[in-house]
Amino acid sequence: MRKKHIIILAIVSLLTISCNSEIRLTTYVNPFLGTATLWEPEDLGYVRTWKQRTWGAEVFPGSSLPNAMVQLSPVTQFRSGAGYQYEDSVIYGFAHTNKGHWNLLHIPLLPVTGEVTPGNYASAFSHDNESAHPGYYRIFLETYGIDAELTSTLRCGFHRYTYPKGAKKKLIADMTRSNNRVKDWKIEKVDEYVFTGFQDAEGKMYFYAISNYPIEDIRALKDDQHEVSLVEFGENRKNKGRGKNEPLELKIGFSFVSVENAKMNLEEEMLDKSFNQVRKEADKEWNRLLSKIKVSGGTEREKGIFYSTLYRSFLWPALRSDVNGDFTDERGEVVNEGFHYYTNPSFWDDYRNKLVLLGMLSPDVTTDIIKSITDKGEKKDGYMPTFFHGDHASVFVAGSYLRGITGFDLKRAYKLLLKNATVPGRGGRPYLDEYIERGWIAEKDTTNVPTWDEYKAAVTKTVEYAYDDYATALIAKKLGDEENYSLLIQRSGNYKNLFDPSTGFWRGKIDNGNWIVDFDPYYPYFAYMYREANAWQSLFFAPHDPEGMIALYPSHQAVEQKLDSLFTEPWRGYEAHNMTGFIGNYCHGNQPSHSIPYTYYFIDKQEKAQCVLDSIMGRFYDMGTDKLAYAGMDDAGEMSAWYVFNAIGLYSYSPADPEYIISVPLFDKVEFTLGNNTTFTIRREGNGKKIQQIRYGNEAIEGWFITHDQLMQGKELTITTTEQ
Repeated sequence: MRKKHIIILAIVSLLTISCNSEIRLTTYVNPFLGTATLWEPEDLGYVRTWKQRTWGAEVFPGSSLPNAMVQLSPVTQFRSGAGYQYEDSVIYGFAHTNKGHWNLLHIPLLPVTGEVTPGNYASAFSHDNESAHPGYYRIFLETYGIDAELTSTLRCGFHRYTYPKGAKKKLIADMTRSNNRVKDWKIEKVDEYVFTGFQDAEGKMYFYAISNYPIEDIRALKDDQHEVSLVEFGENRKNKGRGKNEPLELKIGFSFVSVENAKMNLEEEMLDKSFNQVRKEADKEWNRLLSKIKVSGGTEREKGIFYSTLYRSFLWPALRSDVNGDFTDERGEVVNEGFHYYTNPSFWDDYRNKLVLLGMLSPDVTTDIIKSITDKGEKKDGYMPTFFHGDHASVFVAGSYLRGITGFDLKRAYKLLLKNATVPGRGGRPYLDEYIERGWIAEKDTTNVPTWDEYKAAVTKTVEYAYDDYATALIAKKLGDEENYSLLIQRSGNYKNLFDPSTGFWRGKIDNGNWIVDFDPYYPYFAYMYREANAWQSLFFAPHDPEGMIALYPSHQAVEQKLDSLFTEPWRGYEAHNMTGFIGNYCHGNQPSHSIPYTYYFIDKQEKAQCVLDSIMGRFYDMGTDKLAYAGMDDAGEMSAWYVFNAIGLYSYSPADPEYIISVPLFDKVEFTLGNNTTFTIRREGNGKKIQQIRYGNEAIEGWFITHDQLMQGKELTITTTEQ
């Protein structure tokens, strides 16, 4: 099956080479990368005993533009991460929204022929007859003999279905189903060639669909378990002389405001365009974005992974405003504030790297995302929105502003963030009252906690809140709020309060201040002491104060021994859905560990860090039988952006600070064009892992970091390495 995908991609590559023989970078992208699941013990790190599959990257292979409203992609399984699992064998439909967090999948549609039933309409398919490219997806639906093709614009989807000769053209709209609970829905014929409606499921998404075949009827099909809507089409009278066997084409506009706005979006973006024109424009838009980072050298495999992960880094957050600027706000009111309105980022964990990459390449999108979350916070409860864990909008806002993205109202954003940091309440930081009172959060005094039980994740919250305090303090300093700067910068040292010198781990305390007795650093927890990690994977998180963190240990040698043990002490075989891809007890399949390897830098062992980084890039991004699996969940682009940064020799070690730690790039040369069109170059000299010298322009860089302001000068960063 994988060979088929390689052949298809090779053919597409040949067909899309431009007239000057320069390969379009979109030909390196494999949208199937990340869609497979890990099954084998050597990949997982343990022997499977559960019937449930482990978490994959939870990504989708379908069509989308960068940060678009529409993600048009096949659904092979509802209530799965992104609705598509490579190992599945049937397709239920093509949905129009996607993130990869067991949510969305609005308005799934499937072309059918013959007699269908509500409980058994899915079509078999084979990967042998499936292909994908940025902005395009194709599959042959074996059950119905239909060739289905998809492409899209920012707010519209284009379906092209080639039915068997003489077959009656029908369409299933499974309006009662998505990855969320469907609160309400509607579908109706409003004109001979038009049907409209909405589905209310994590947002009320309206649609306006135009067909090139007349609509005969839309009727309900029901049984005792399920209901679907069946759209039946008549003979083609629109395309004169072209016959009834022309493909069925559906041009569908979408909006989270109204059917009228969905129609407006369609008229503006797609109505007068052909399928091939829309597909070509989508490829052009992706190539424009991917071309902002051009790499030379490296293997074809490395380039394929690089551009696939770069592509994957720009699919979320998603647009939610229409072409005229209208959007539905947190109060449910239709407003127009003069900016593009976006969904919230997945702050845990894409604050670590993906949001920094977004700001470097698409600063206008970043500006509008910050305006969006500020608007939400002001209209909801006065707190800046968070996601899942931590308070990392603080890091995003601070890091963006300090990198020169200043087209938003910093004072308005800071007001919300300061409330998050100082005022306990629903909508703010959980357990903030005890964090303020004593500088750490207590965990329950109990024993034998199962991995999946939900508690406070008190250690992780404490160290993350300390970093969030630091980020908010940076904004306070920028705005001249000295009182709160002093308060927050002092609190940024709270990460030290749960360090246990007797074990060398960050460890939970109970309410009276005693250490938790039932402590096994190898045992993983979902939310007891640590969030989706064990004690090993929760080491060394103080990106704002690495020297202070190192000083908690008696010597650099002790830190080195701890790090060496992390990467060599074997995983004990514990089975957890979201912990896969191990180097010792380091887990690349989940994000808490992702900055740990750089700790070697601060004890003058940079070459050891590089050995780990190279191992991660070499092992964990095309795993499994089909070479299409990540080590774990992509988390809306964080896992992908980690690869992008490390492959070019930079990483946002402390994303709130406008600087990057320097490593050895995979590629000989990198040309990076920032959002303001300044291009800086990264060049690797030598093939070793130890960095001997770093120069920027004609000046040597002392230490391991380069600032964003320096990169904005557009010079050449030369990284000279040696084997020893």
